[in-house]
Amino acid sequence: MIVPKIVLITGMLGLLAACGKSDDPAPPTPATFSYVAASVNGVSNGSFEYNVSGRPVVRLNFSAPIKRSTVAEGVIWREPGGAVVAYQANYTTGDSVLVLQPTTTLKGFARHTLTLSTALQSTANAALKNTLTFSLNAGIDSTRKFPTITDDALLTKVQQQTFKYFWDFGHPVSGLARERNTSGDIVTSGGSGFGIMAILAGIQRGFITKAQGLTRLQTMTSFLKNTAQKYHGAFPHWLNGATGATVPFSAKDDGADLVETSYLIAGLLTARQYFNGADAAETALRNDINAIWNGVEWSWFRKNNENVLYWHWSPTNNWDINLPIRGWNECLITYILAAASTTSTIPKEVYTAGWASNGSNTFVNGNTYLGIQLPLGPPLGGPLFFAHYSFLGIDPNGLTDTYANYRTQVTNHSRINYEYCKANPKGYYGYSDSCWGLTASDIQGGYTASSPTNDVGVIAPTAALSSFPFTPAESLAALRFYYYVLGDKLWKDYGFIDAFSLKDAWFADSFLAIDQGPIIVMIENYRSGLLWNLLTGCPEIKAGMKKLGFTAPYL
Repeated sequence: MIVPKIVLITGMLGLLAACGKSDDPAPPTPATFSYVAASVNGVSNGSFEYNVSGRPVVRLNFSAPIKRSTVAEGVIWREPGGAVVAYQANYTTGDSVLVLQPTTTLKGFARHTLTLSTALQSTANAALKNTLTFSLNAGIDSTRKFPTITDDALLTKVQQQTFKYFWDFGHPVSGLARERNTSGDIVTSGGSGFGIMAILAGIQRGFITKAQGLTRLQTMTSFLKNTAQKYHGAFPHWLNGATGATVPFSAKDDGADLVETSYLIAGLLTARQYFNGADAAETALRNDINAIWNGVEWSWFRKNNENVLYWHWSPTNNWDINLPIRGWNECLITYILAAASTTSTIPKEVYTAGWASNGSNTFVNGNTYLGIQLPLGPPLGGPLFFAHYSFLGIDPNGLTDTYANYRTQVTNHSRINYEYCKANPKGYYGYSDSCWGLTASDIQGGYTASSPTNDVGVIAPTAALSSFPFTPAESLAALRFYYYVLGDKLWKDYGFIDAFSLKDAWFADSFLAIDQGPIIVMIENYRSGLLWNLLTGCPEIKAGMKKLGFTAPYL
């Protein structure tokens, strides 16, 4: 049909006339469309914050089909610092669902942002109603950070790198172990005992020569014997490594610390057994060690001849801290040494009534946790250093007394800790059968004794690695994960950092002597039994353990 031109012209004139009216309504506001929902790897949490890893798939739902040509400008994915993350874009459900995936693996443990701006348009040219930003917190990057080596070579590498804490970072005057990597002149008596055992392992593994180790031990023992401040033969927790003066550990803890002293003496006795040569240098070293060992007045720490040992004494505060050493915890070695002393011994009653509380339920457990029976100690075992510190030199294999089989005790404690982390009842990101171990360590802004009953989401590498003799398969899985997968975050100048939290993407920058030492020592005990054989080979230790009622094949 032919439309008369007059009608079209008339219509256009009418339109032009209408546009000239002063009372015409304003032009309509351009239409908008809306974001509806999002999911990341199939998970929709109703918020704008997601934990992701690798190459996550982000699915964005909108109220209208997307204009594909506006996606590059309207959808920006950035790394921390602002670098743009390239992604692939796909479309479903009539283009109302936008599916994004980065073209490369995201940086691990970094907060990425995904911004949807009003530059994003629908196919009807409507703009997105609001600018939105999603936080995508990248977690574990499962790529291997280092070339694969044999497990035996990896154990050696860990021992050697961790050894540097005690060798390269030992105090230049005293040779003793600094408390932590930021401690300056502050050295730790207990950590130095662990460090002495680590030096022996270092000699055994060829990291240093026996002559080098002897020279370092001579420096340490000379300082401890002649310079370091002592109280009834016992050492303070902290010392100035240059002057030997006491550095207070806390307001009233400015004197003797019997437990820290016991770790130091255990290390010294282990060294005495190792350096058993007849030459003048090794003979002099043994004599110095004996002088330090025989100078400790163990029985004096019964206070008023009580049937218990006390942890602290201060020349200014006397017994004010008033902390009896009762088990089960990290202090078994203290009672063994006190009983073993030939100059200031304690009777068995002090062990029975003090340490073991006469077998009361504060000492004996017997309950089952996660399908595993625990002979001694608090519910779920407590922090794992309970299973480590006394057993750096005391061999638990075949060791029994009235209260427990100690191989069962330390193994089951370690297994409970492992099974707890594997079950992950608090749902912390990253806990698994390869990422486990709760013990005392640094945490964000402080320090705590982590355990299944005090779980703040922080893993300490020393927990699993120092458990190698008790849970070899589980500890090896953790070691492989820490080194190969998390190695770019955990593996540093002195071995593994003290602690980390995958849920918070937090990684300590600290190293502590009391955590690094057990790693070297317990791996060595797992591999060769070296430190166990040395300390339990001491005639005084054998006599002391028999006195307390222990039996073992080596006694």
